[in-house]
Amino acid sequence: MAAPAKATDQKDLSKALANKAAAGNGQGKTIAQLFDEMKPAIAQAIPKHLTPERLLRIATTSIRTNPKLKVCTPESLLGAVMQCAQLGLEPSILGHAYLVPYRNKKKEGNKEYFVDEAQFQIGYKGLIELARRTGHISSIMSQAVHEKDLFEYEYGINEKLRHVPADGDRGPVTKYYAYAKFKDGGYSFMVMSKRDIELHRDKFSKAKFGPWVDHFDEMAKKTVLKALMKYMPISVEFQKAVSMDETTKREVSDDMSEVIDVTDWSESSAEDAGGGDEQRDPDTGLLNDRPPDDQVEFE
Repeated sequence: MAAPAKATDQKDLSKALANKAAAGNGQGKTIAQLFDEMKPAIAQAIPKHLTPERLLRIATTSIRTNPKLKVCTPESLLGAVMQCAQLGLEPSILGHAYLVPYRNKKKEGNKEYFVDEAQFQIGYKGLIELARRTGHISSIMSQAVHEKDLFEYEYGINEKLRHVPADGDRGPVTKYYAYAKFKDGGYSFMVMSKRDIELHRDKFSKAKFGPWVDHFDEMAKKTVLKALMKYMPISVEFQKAVSMDETTKREVSDDMSEVIDVTDWSESSAEDAGGGDEQRDPDTGLLNDRPPDDQVEFE
């Protein structure tokens, strides 16, 4: 009986937030006030190991300490936090999840403009945590391979994987690999060169800040681990959870995996990621890069 109420509460909340943004009623509200309005929906979505109070406290701290998140739209911040809630991942330096500010294109009628929005990203440790929760995996890990390490691998019928780290100076990193052992005795692994990792980063990370800059090694391990998971016999629920990685949502729903990802991966958007101050257009009344009355106060 609780599920229908959960869906109704979150859909009503999403609709209310959208109406506030359209009317400019979000202006002047603190992030704490917006999160407080969201707490009932989070309480119904969050796993037992995490409380709404703890999640919102951590999220608020993450936002307050990152100036670029402070100018992100409330809808995207709430959408990112709700994804954290549904997956039971904390958006903090622990590496479970991140709230990353990006600049996206947004269209209203015939007008297009850039808007600062928060993107939800699963961290390396968060991805491992989600995999372990499925109950099908006995061991899962990702490692970096250095130039002086002994590393052998082969795909095919007689596939093999062997890694012996060198003593002392191991040299620069050349590859990353991930492996998983299943409780039924099976196993699977994936190897990617550092160059492949960098190409992935350049394609899917627009900003010159964030986890790819501050935590490259962990993001590289996550990338190869995520590539491996595409071929792993894991539940549909787990695959839906992974599909929320690197997404920007402007709505709150009882199933955030079904909300449309609005991240704009175009090069023009990449060049404008994390831009600076803008002036209001005298003809449209809009800021050059974002609409008016769509920000949140944090003090």
